[in-house]
Amino acid sequence: MTSESVIREPLVTGGKTVHDVTVDICRRVEEKPSKSWFLAMAVSLGALSVGAYFVVGLLWDGIGVWGLNKTVGWAWDITNFVWWVGIGHAGTLISAILLLFRQRWRMSINRAAEAMTIFAVICAAMFPLLHMGRLWLGFFWALPLPNTYGSLWVNFNSPLLWDVFAISTYFSVSLVFWYIGLIPDFATIRDRATNKISKAIYGGLAFGWDGAAKTWSRYETVALVLAGLATPLVLSVHTIVSFDFATSVIPGWHTTIFPPYFVAGAIFSGFAMVLTLLLVTRKVYKLEDYITIQHIELMNIVIIITGSIVGIAYITEFFIAWYSGVEAEQYAFINRATGPYWWAYWSMMTCNVISPQLFWFKKIRTSLAATFVLSIVVNIGMWFERFVIIVTSLHRDFLPSSWSMFYPTWYDVGVYLFTFGLFFTAFFLFAKFFPVINMAEVKSIIKSTGEKVSK
Repeated sequence: MTSESVIREPLVTGGKTVHDVTVDICRRVEEKPSKSWFLAMAVSLGALSVGAYFVVGLLWDGIGVWGLNKTVGWAWDITNFVWWVGIGHAGTLISAILLLFRQRWRMSINRAAEAMTIFAVICAAMFPLLHMGRLWLGFFWALPLPNTYGSLWVNFNSPLLWDVFAISTYFSVSLVFWYIGLIPDFATIRDRATNKISKAIYGGLAFGWDGAAKTWSRYETVALVLAGLATPLVLSVHTIVSFDFATSVIPGWHTTIFPPYFVAGAIFSGFAMVLTLLLVTRKVYKLEDYITIQHIELMNIVIIITGSIVGIAYITEFFIAWYSGVEAEQYAFINRATGPYWWAYWSMMTCNVISPQLFWFKKIRTSLAATFVLSIVVNIGMWFERFVIIVTSLHRDFLPSSWSMFYPTWYDVGVYLFTFGLFFTAFFLFAKFFPVINMAEVKSIIKSTGEKVSK
């Protein structure tokens, strides 16, 4: 899959030295925010504020303000939950799995991908909490804690409880992994700081890092241990999310293909979001020498592979429905393609199966404009995939008299807008006050290879 041109292309361009890397990355933290940063933050905070109005209204009035009904008890809320969890997968994959396989091309993009994971999981966790309605009266019932009733415990047989354990574990390990990787870079910023407040803040964040050989040895050991812990989480978290559906008896959900299908889809959408964010960051912060065309092309290759797996999964679902001979299962899939929600199904197929195949052409695969557009298209398609799986399987069940349609309300849209505002506000703050490129690892590339390439 990887061409010779990709292998030969340098990971760091522009004849950069170790000192150049320090200056280029630290300067983004040390300088005052640009006008474009303030504009982006204003838009993001605007979305956050508007969305907050709907979140407060939801908590005040209850989830009856959503467009749910007795037949369609899950819709935009769980669609958005699964979508955000999927986006959070690429960060851990890039950081942990590619670290274990010693893939050097991860080093310029892992920091932003890890941050994206943290923020996406926070956005995802909101939806199960909001779905509780009066969450302050019952969120703690999801925790296996002793209680005054003595024998009342959580249902350990429920995949919804497995979600609580899986996502909280995934978030914790990803957060620690992200923070550990930041410590050497915090120390660099601390040593360069001229402002006493900045020096104190980054000094505290650096945890007394001294750069000694023993410190580096322990740092690398911890990084490998955390990578080893995080790797199975990439597979387990979205597998467990898929069990929310696969362990039911509802046609369209009751299938064993969901675990690998959901994992591939999560990596697919996660890499697409990483590309969307990195292309903007690359342009705004002028990081073309660090986030190179090679990085873009290799991520697009991952999107081709995972997109093809997702496409095969779609076809397999139809085949198994036909082969099973179960009339309700067959109808569920025919209804997806030709029923009232046909537009959602064919939007999903176009965005997730057809559009990634354009990356087989090297000219498109290495085009920044095409990559940016297609990365957004993929994430739109992955949202439709979750919508199709959830809503079309519920709105027409075994009993025709209970068939119903789902229509989103402004509260469905507003809560989704809130998560976008939260995600991008957090990411913009990260991009300004934290080093967006892993300086320590990029410097290691230059030191180990003596890689200097003139423009």
